[in-house]
Amino acid sequence: MSLPTALFKSLSRIKKDLTEDIDAVFNRDPAARNSLEVILTYPGIHALILHRGAHCLWQNEQKLAARVISYGSRIITGIEIHPAAKIGRRFFIDHGMGIVIGETAEIGNDVTLYHGVTLGGVSWNNGKRHPTLEDGVIVGAGAKVLGPFTVGKGAKIGSNAVVVKAVPAGATMVGSAARMISDHHDEKGNPIVKKVDDAKQQEKVAQAASTDNGIVKKAVDKKSIDEKATNRSARETAFQAYGIDPMSQDPVAEAFAKMLEHIQQSENRLDQLQAAMCKIDPDFCKKEYDKLCLEDIDVIGRADIDEIGAEQK
Repeated sequence: MSLPTALFKSLSRIKKDLTEDIDAVFNRDPAARNSLEVILTYPGIHALILHRGAHCLWQNEQKLAARVISYGSRIITGIEIHPAAKIGRRFFIDHGMGIVIGETAEIGNDVTLYHGVTLGGVSWNNGKRHPTLEDGVIVGAGAKVLGPFTVGKGAKIGSNAVVVKAVPAGATMVGSAARMISDHHDEKGNPIVKKVDDAKQQEKVAQAASTDNGIVKKAVDKKSIDEKATNRSARETAFQAYGIDPMSQDPVAEAFAKMLEHIQQSENRLDQLQAAMCKIDPDFCKKEYDKLCLEDIDVIGRADIDEIGAEQK
């Protein structure tokens, strides 16, 4: 292949990659207004362009030149990407300041990182030390993903989470150390066996109901099912900034809610037992005890418990 032909193909590939990068900015950042503004003022775009050049040099054994370009990119953009890191297409860095991507990190297509993210290692050994992010992963601001494991396709890592183990596809990780909140996996990453769909349950109820009321009830149930399906589909497909959406529940808060609900049930049962004992033995003295008052607990409110209970139903 002649030099002019190779140069032309290289320029065409660079133009195509840059166009995809700019489109990715428009798709994931509502603040972007035009292409010129993105090219001139978005540090994520600058860091990505410089990294591609540095990565090409690194692969062609020009390691010193690659490190110099990487260092210059860090000074200009505040984003540190090792020249050996492998990055896919339509990679979007929002804000960018403080991002660190290690040498053996691998990033798939359509991945989004926010400022302060670290894709780091926990070992000084040679070989794979940094994480692999599959397609469509979102990592929120300040999150740390540490170790040579894989973050599955479409997974989300919430802001300031610290992830030190593999993340299944489609899961959401929050907290430090990160815990999983997902409709499809438990906290250990095991798939959850799906229960009977709401649509099937509602259909059985509608069939068991009387003919007069069945038509009306079936229509109402169908509307409710359609609304739930629409909301669920919107949550799954919509872009979730910072790796988390407003409907996500903190697993610690959910655990507190379950414990508080169990305590209340136990207190009600004790009251029933006391009443029964008084009927059996009139000499049994009914003693009062201090009951748990949810209003005195600042960790979680009554509304949160009701909401979690409604979701579980």
